[in-house]
Amino acid sequence: MITRRAFNRAALAAFAAPLLARAQRSAADSPHRAIYMYKGADREARLAAGAKKEGQVVMYTSLNLKDSVPITEAFEKKTGIKVQLWRAGSEKVLQRAITEARAGRFSPDILETNGPEMEAMYREKLLEEFHSPHFTDLPAAAFPKHRHYVADRFNFFTIGYNTNLVKPEEVPDSYEDLVHPRWAGRVGIEGSDVDWFGAVVKSMGEEKGLAFFRKFAEARPQIRTGHTLMAELVASGEIPLAATLYNHNVERLTVKGAPVKWKAIQPTFGRPNAIGVARKAPHPHAAMLFVDFMLSKEGQTLLKERNRVPASLSVDTHLNKFPFHMIDPVITLDENDKWEKLWSELFLKGKKLEKEAD
Repeated sequence: MITRRAFNRAALAAFAAPLLARAQRSAADSPHRAIYMYKGADREARLAAGAKKEGQVVMYTSLNLKDSVPITEAFEKKTGIKVQLWRAGSEKVLQRAITEARAGRFSPDILETNGPEMEAMYREKLLEEFHSPHFTDLPAAAFPKHRHYVADRFNFFTIGYNTNLVKPEEVPDSYEDLVHPRWAGRVGIEGSDVDWFGAVVKSMGEEKGLAFFRKFAEARPQIRTGHTLMAELVASGEIPLAATLYNHNVERLTVKGAPVKWKAIQPTFGRPNAIGVARKAPHPHAAMLFVDFMLSKEGQTLLKERNRVPASLSVDTHLNKFPFHMIDPVITLDENDKWEKLWSELFLKGKKLEKEAD
C-alpha cells in the first residue's frame, strides 16, 4: 500500500517536473538575464571583471560613423574593451540581426537603431530586459512598456525656417497655421515621414486630422527626400519653411552661422533611437558595460557634442526642453500600409514611397 507521504512526494515530483523543464527552457532562452538585471552594490566591479575576460563587444548600429566612432573610442579608452562596430541603415540592421538569429548565429551583443526596428527585434525575441543605474536620468518616454530597450537619443519633428525669409510674427504656432494662404507652395515636408503623419492624425482625431492634411496637401507643399537635405534647403533659402525637420539637423546649421531656426509646435512627436542588449550575446558583461557608458552623463554628453539629442535629463540641452510624445511603433509595424497609402494619395500622387537613406 502506498503511504500518504509517498503519494504526496510522487505528486509533488510530477507537478515539479514540468516547472523545472519550463525553468530550464527559460534559462536557455534568456541565458544572461541574471547579468543584465543584477543590481547589487558590486555590479560595476562584476561587469568590469567579466568584460575584461570577454575582451570585446560587438554592436550593430545605424548611428553614422562620424558620431558613433568617437563614442566607441571613448569607451575603449576608458575600459580597455575593444568595440567591433557594424554600421548600416536601420532596416539593414534589423534584417541582419533577424537573419543571423534564425540561422542560429548570435554575433551582436548590442543593437542600437530606430525605435520601430528595435520593437521588431523585441517581437522576434532577440532582446532581453536589462537594468542600468542611469535609468533614473531618463524620461518616462524613453521606455517601452516591456523595457527590452531604452531610448538613448531622440529625433524630434519640428518646423524649421529661414530667418531671412520668414518674419518672427509669421512663424507658425500650430499645425493649423501651416495652411495659412501665405504658405501656399512655400512649405517643405520630407517625403517619407509617414509615421509622423499617422501620429499627428491620431492626435487630432482621425476625421479632423485627415481633413487638416487634405487642406495641407491642397497648399502644394514641396516634397524632398532626406531630413538633412531639407534642412540645407531651408538654410539656403530654396524653401522658406519646412514642417518636418529634425531639430538637431537645424541646430548643426545654426551653430555654423546659417540663417535658420527651429521651433517645436504642439503636439511635438519624436522617433526614439534606442539601445538594447542581445538575448544571446556572446559578450554579455561587456554589453552591459557599454550600455551603461552610452546612457551615462559622459556618453550622453558625447552625443550632445555631436549635436544629437541625448535622451538623458542629466545633460542640459535646449534640444529637448519642450513637451513631447514618442511615435507609437504600432503605426510603423502594424498600420503602415494604411498610413502609407493615405500619405501617397495626398502628397505623392499615388507613387511609391521613397524612403530616406539612414
